[in-house]
Amino acid sequence: MKSIALKRHLVTAMAVFLLSACTQEQQNKLSRDIQNWTGTNGVLEIYAGDKVVRRFLKIDKISTALGTDDGKPRAYRYGYGVLDENLNMLVDPGEKKVYFEISDYTNAVFFENPH
Repeated sequence: MKSIALKRHLVTAMAVFLLSACTQEQQNKLSRDIQNWTGTNGVLEIYAGDKVVRRFLKIDKISTALGTDDGKPRAYRYGYGVLDENLNMLVDPGEKKVYFEISDYTNAVFFENPH
């Protein structure tokens, strides 16, 4: 019994040590990878001035586009979500999951759905 407890403590100590050796960016990437794997209930709102003009619901992640040849990040993000056509924050009958892209210069907010 003591052997199992000792192994658990060693594994925990090693995990803490390995995470502390990572840079902040590596820790953030690991956190994003875990969050992407577990999924979220994200909402993306697109604004024109102070008015919401598009809303996407049930987004599990938004990804940064990378160049095919150089692997460098591109100036847009993409993902999949349900287009909330009537902007009521609900997935209504007939509203479907769609692919979307947004520029880095788009006036947008991404957040976890509080409902």
